[in-house]
Amino acid sequence: MTDIAAFGIPEAEALRLAGIAEKNSEHPLGQAIAQAASKKEELPHPDAFEAVPGKGVSATVEGKKLLVGTRALLREAELDIAAAEPMMERFEKDGKTAMLLADSDRVLAVIAVADTIKEGSRRAVEQLGQMGVEVYMLTGDNAHTAAAIARQAGIAHVVAEVLPENKAAEVEKLRKQGKIVAMAGDGINDAPALATADIGIAMGTGADVAIEAADITLMRGNLESIPQAIELSRRTMRKIRQNLFWALFYNAVGIPFAAAGFLNPMIAGAAMAFSSVSVVTNSLSLRRYKPAAK
Repeated sequence: MTDIAAFGIPEAEALRLAGIAEKNSEHPLGQAIAQAASKKEELPHPDAFEAVPGKGVSATVEGKKLLVGTRALLREAELDIAAAEPMMERFEKDGKTAMLLADSDRVLAVIAVADTIKEGSRRAVEQLGQMGVEVYMLTGDNAHTAAAIARQAGIAHVVAEVLPENKAAEVEKLRKQGKIVAMAGDGINDAPALATADIGIAMGTGADVAIEAADITLMRGNLESIPQAIELSRRTMRKIRQNLFWALFYNAVGIPFAAAGFLNPMIAGAAMAFSSVSVVTNSLSLRRYKPAAK
């Protein structure tokens, strides 16, 4: 959590209420608010709690119903957010995610949370571009925040304000354009999209359901592992093609001679053994592949 702007109540009280409302949240942004509030004092659990996927949370705190989340969450509750819009836009243009705190009558505060770029993310995007891979960012953040984060990461294609249940639909849309799609994610909400993609790539540090849905699991959360995995896959496919060529080459040369009676069985056996040795040796050469040190 980076900033808070309260309307009609002290900022410390707004943070305390938001922290209690988010205490049971499993979302990283909600946890960031709860952690920031808990630095001031020990927070009790809310009287009631409900997570609204892709929008925020609804909670009862000290007998008062509170909402913490996006514009969409408050609009569904028919609350006027016009007074908070200028502050939200200011935070969003700085690349922060602006979340609203409201009770049943009005907006109480705008809370800004910064979802920092992981180290190496920009390098990973650059490497993928050099490999001819187009990079898209799917995010539930609004367009302003998504654009700011994309600029930091060097990503040209951004699809913002995507609800968790719509990520798979966005992946399918790209597939229908004739693209081969690899989806990388680590959260529960990413699992359907990982299963829909041609290749699902999960982070080993992510949720179990994401790992289960993916085709590849990276042992580290470092995004630079993605271009490394693609490069290793490409090298493996080259070895497979080379091995098929040599296996067919030996047979293509040897069978006509054998059919004409010009091939000694001893030589044929030796050629067959050499064919197997060459294929295995070529495959084992993959062990020499070492990802470039960063």
